[in-house]
Amino acid sequence: MATTDSRIPNFRALPPAERLARLCERAGLSDEDAALLQAPSALPLALADGMIENVVGKFELPMGIAANFTVNGRDVLIPMVVEEPSVVAAASFMAKLARETGGFRTSSTAPMMRAQVQVLGVADPDNARLTLLRHRDEIVELANRKDQMLNRVGGGCRDIEVHRFADSGRGAMLVLHLLVDVRDAMGANTVNTMAESVAPLIERLTGGHVRLRILSNLADLRLARAQVTIRAASLASDEYPGEEVVERIVDAYTLAAIDPYRAATHNKGIMNGIDPVVVATGNDWRAIEAGAHVYACRHGQYTSLSTWEKNRDGDLVGTLELPLALGLVGGATKTHPMARLALRILDVGNAQELAEITAAVGLAQNLGALRALATEGIQRGHMSLHARNIAMLAGAQGEEVDWVVSVMVEEKDVRTDRAEALLKERRGEN
Repeated sequence: MATTDSRIPNFRALPPAERLARLCERAGLSDEDAALLQAPSALPLALADGMIENVVGKFELPMGIAANFTVNGRDVLIPMVVEEPSVVAAASFMAKLARETGGFRTSSTAPMMRAQVQVLGVADPDNARLTLLRHRDEIVELANRKDQMLNRVGGGCRDIEVHRFADSGRGAMLVLHLLVDVRDAMGANTVNTMAESVAPLIERLTGGHVRLRILSNLADLRLARAQVTIRAASLASDEYPGEEVVERIVDAYTLAAIDPYRAATHNKGIMNGIDPVVVATGNDWRAIEAGAHVYACRHGQYTSLSTWEKNRDGDLVGTLELPLALGLVGGATKTHPMARLALRILDVGNAQELAEITAAVGLAQNLGALRALATEGIQRGHMSLHARNIAMLAGAQGEEVDWVVSVMVEEKDVRTDRAEALLKERRGEN
C-alpha cells in the first residue's frame, strides 16, 4: 500500500482541476486515471448496455473526495458518489477533528454470508431439522463443490443452521442456512449457486419440497465496526463551549436510541456517509441499506445503529456496528471503470478493510449531523451549499455564483426568484 496524506489544505476552496491535481499527487494516480476522472463519459455506452437491460443512456452523479481520514493509523482518501450537499464536507470536517485523537479505530468479522433454502411440506419438522443437522458435513461438502476457486483462496461453506417455523400460515416450514465465507466478494452469486446445488439433497433428507434458494441481505455475521474519540475542546463553537456540545450530542443520540421516528432520520445520516462509498466502489447500496435497517431492529424495536457517550475525561466517544457486505471482485466493482478507480484511490487490501473504512465514514457523517443539530441547527450548514444549487439553477456562472450565494446566505433568503433578481442586479439588467 502507498503512504497517503489525507490532509489537503483548502481542498474545498480549490477549483476542480486543482483538486484533481492534488488528488493525483496524494493518491499516486496516473495520467490515465486523471483523464478518466475528467472524461465526459467514463462509462462507455456499450459497457453500460452489458451491465443492465434496456439501456438508453447513462445518469451521472458527482464524485467527491472526503479528506482528513485516518483509519487504524493509515491515512485514506475517500471517494464518495452522492448528490446531497454537505455530506462530503461534513465527513471531512469530522475526520479532521478525529485526527487529534488518532482518527478512527475499526474491526470486523469474517466475510460470512447466509444462503437460505426454504423447505415446505415436511410432515415431521422437528425430526427433519435434526436430520439436516446430522447430515451437516454432506451438505457442506456438496455446497463447496460449486466454487473451487473460492476454496482455493481460503473461503467456502463453513457450516449450516436450520430454522424451524411451526406455523407459517402455509404449514410448518424449515429454512436451512448455508454459512459461507465469501472472502473478497460480496457473495450473492456464490451463495445463491450453493443454495441451488444442495436443494435436491435437502428434499431427499426431509421429504419436503424446496421453494426459495437465495441469499439473505441481513449479513449479521459480516459486521464492520468503527470507534472514535473527539475531544470536547474540539467541538467548541462561538456559541457553545465544547463540554456543552458533548452533552447536547449525547442528548440527541439518546432520542434516536429510544424513538424510532428520530432513529430513522439519525440512521439515514449514517447511511449518508456509507452509501456514497458503496456507490463509488460499485457495490450494492440497496443490499447495504436493507441489512442495516433490519439490523437496527434486532432487539425488537428500530433504534440507532450508532452510540454516543461521554468518557471519564469528558470527551465524546462514538461507536458504530452494522452489517456491511462489500466486495472487491465481481459485478460493477470490476466492470465499471470509475469503481475500479475508486478502489485504487482507497488502496484497500481486502473486502474487510473496505467495510471497516466505510463504517468509519458512516460514523463521521453521523457525528457531523448530530453536531449541527445539537448546536446551530441543520439549516445553517445546508444553506450555503443549497444556495449554490439555487444560484446555478437561476443561471449564475463563474464568480457570479459565489456573489449570489453570499448575498442570499447573508439575507437568509435562499430562493430561485431571489437569485434571479440578484443576477439581474449584478448584470445591470432591468
